[in-house]
Amino acid sequence: MSVRLTGRGRGPKSACKRANFPKETSESQNRPLSYSCHALNINARCEFNWIDREKTLASLSIQGVSKTFPNGHRVLDDITIDVASGEFLTLLGPSGCGKTTLLKAIAGFHPLTSGRFLIDGKDITTLPPERRNTAMCFQSYALFPHMTVAENILFGPRQNGAGKAECHARLEAALQQVDLAAHATKLPSALSGGQQQRVALARAMAMRPGVILFDEPLSNLDAKLREQVRFEIRALQAEHGFTAIYVTHDQAEALAMSDRIVVLNGGRIEQIGAPDEIYDRPATRFVADFIGAANILKADILGLAGETTWRVRTDLGEFDIRSESDPKAPNHFICWRPEAAEIVPDTGAPQTNTFRAVVTAQAFQGNVTDVIVKSGASDVAYRIQTRRPLAIGASVTLRIDPASFCFLEAAT
Repeated sequence: MSVRLTGRGRGPKSACKRANFPKETSESQNRPLSYSCHALNINARCEFNWIDREKTLASLSIQGVSKTFPNGHRVLDDITIDVASGEFLTLLGPSGCGKTTLLKAIAGFHPLTSGRFLIDGKDITTLPPERRNTAMCFQSYALFPHMTVAENILFGPRQNGAGKAECHARLEAALQQVDLAAHATKLPSALSGGQQQRVALARAMAMRPGVILFDEPLSNLDAKLREQVRFEIRALQAEHGFTAIYVTHDQAEALAMSDRIVVLNGGRIEQIGAPDEIYDRPATRFVADFIGAANILKADILGLAGETTWRVRTDLGEFDIRSESDPKAPNHFICWRPEAAEIVPDTGAPQTNTFRAVVTAQAFQGNVTDVIVKSGASDVAYRIQTRRPLAIGASVTLRIDPASFCFLEAAT
């Protein structure tokens, strides 16, 4: 799509006038985008890049941020995070953990009790939202219902005083990037949920902010569409390199999209790390239990069984655990993921890293079957995954590889 703009402009003030896009008709809804810009009174041809990496990439530093509500509830407690330019950082946690409050504080909607925010080294803590070099994608999309797609996208640049040529260059590129060129003259009510979310993203990116803030943007979409839009957002971020702060309570979403994840609990940081680190090496019981499924049990440290292998005693028997770190305390919690359990032949003799169990329940999930087992006289249930269903009441021998365990915090 190429748009030729003719005439002469008169600066930022005239740029804020409403464009004369054609009225939406049933006929125009199904044809490619085609509209005249003669009424825009500009002499320019819009053919330059929508995103200038040198201007839009920005780092964010969150330094000692705390927030206490008037009722005395401390929702954020000394949060410190450094976000690199172009990084996709996800704030993950249960309801009430402080993730949305932190996002809105970055945007300027919540004043801080203490701490500060810096974007590219500039303190923005006391600046109003419109001067923070950020843009936000809301859970509810927050599109103007009386404005067309094009007018929604152009709203921010116009309010910031961008010239008409620049406004419409951004519009042309934005529509192409989110694949909505054929829908530019439609109202939001004529779009699907996924299309509305793409309009919201295009509107945010058209502002050319240093940081884009996402407040659970996919929670209103059905499962299949949520997965599709998830990949679209990540692909756009990877292509243009904007810095993203993304809030979600969906663990799969966080694992799939993030460069790093910040797990929050009760207003505090439980762990910061890459998705595979968070999943494979959770630092605390909370992280292990919150991210995916985990089997957690108490272990007594017996000593070294190799250069980086520790032998422990649990209610399930003795296990070797491969770990580069020294558990230090004599008692620890350890965990292993359900997919780490392997069904092996029963030799009749005790073996390290194996235990016998009985199948008590199962649920077919398509590609895997979730199986609940119990071992011995213990009432504790453990979760494993198998490729095929097992008979209820069947006895199985399970083996856990030493590298599949991880130490959590010390047990008291």
